[in-house]
Amino acid sequence: MYEEIIKKAEVLTEALPYIREFSGITVVIKYGGAALVNEDIKETLIKDIALMKYVGFKPVVVHGGGKDINKALEKVGKEPKFRNGLRVTDGETMEIVQEVLAGKINKNLTAELCLHGINAVGICGKDSNTLQVEKLCPGGEDIGFVGDVKDVDPTLIQSLIDNDFVPVISSIGVDDKGNSYNVNADYAAVAIAGALHAEKLVFVTDVPGILADVNDPSSVVSVIHIDEVHKMIDSGAISGGMLPKVACCIAGLDAGVPNVHILDGRIPHCLIMEIFTNEGIGTLIKS
Repeated sequence: MYEEIIKKAEVLTEALPYIREFSGITVVIKYGGAALVNEDIKETLIKDIALMKYVGFKPVVVHGGGKDINKALEKVGKEPKFRNGLRVTDGETMEIVQEVLAGKINKNLTAELCLHGINAVGICGKDSNTLQVEKLCPGGEDIGFVGDVKDVDPTLIQSLIDNDFVPVISSIGVDDKGNSYNVNADYAAVAIAGALHAEKLVFVTDVPGILADVNDPSSVVSVIHIDEVHKMIDSGAISGGMLPKVACCIAGLDAGVPNVHILDGRIPHCLIMEIFTNEGIGTLIKS
């Protein structure tokens, strides 16, 4: 009769040591993948972030929105173009990127957090010159308004945190002339986490984590140290599409964040399952 209730109680008590250990820490969450476009998954992740805030975490959300940008471009008859995984961003495309990221997606995420009683504020990297960038020209090629973060001024973000708000940040940067730039959201999250001296950086992605066997999706490595990650890269155990994801994690550790997580955003409640349970569901990379 009481078995289901007892199981729920056990889940809550399992979370207690993690709540005690992590209460008060700053966690930067790079929100993307299926969790950004699947409404059912999005709802569970929003609830996870709200719960983290209620139990004492200081969450900071950083997001992109590539699929929504593609849809917006197609509506005006522009074909999305990429070079080496980077979006070719001319002036018209940059306007659409800004409208989608700083407008639609940012404000929707902010409103959804507020619906759960969280004080959330949506900003972009241009606000208060938070994300300062320089033009990125991969291989010397000009691909338009694509920016590489050269500095982060965390003053605005920290002020929001200190005043009990959850910052929701879209990955748009600004150069020294006030021009808007499209910034890779993963690396925006890395730069922001480093500037805030965050204790955790979480990448919500469309992969289960680092796999011990690339052919076995169930072989997720729960915890791994950075030296072991380098060994897996050298041996070829980490390759292909995982390389850029792991490179972002390494960049986070290099930026001074001691704990970086890769989570599968296709799984409901992936955040609390990773942070508040003994087994977790993704990969924690430690410095």
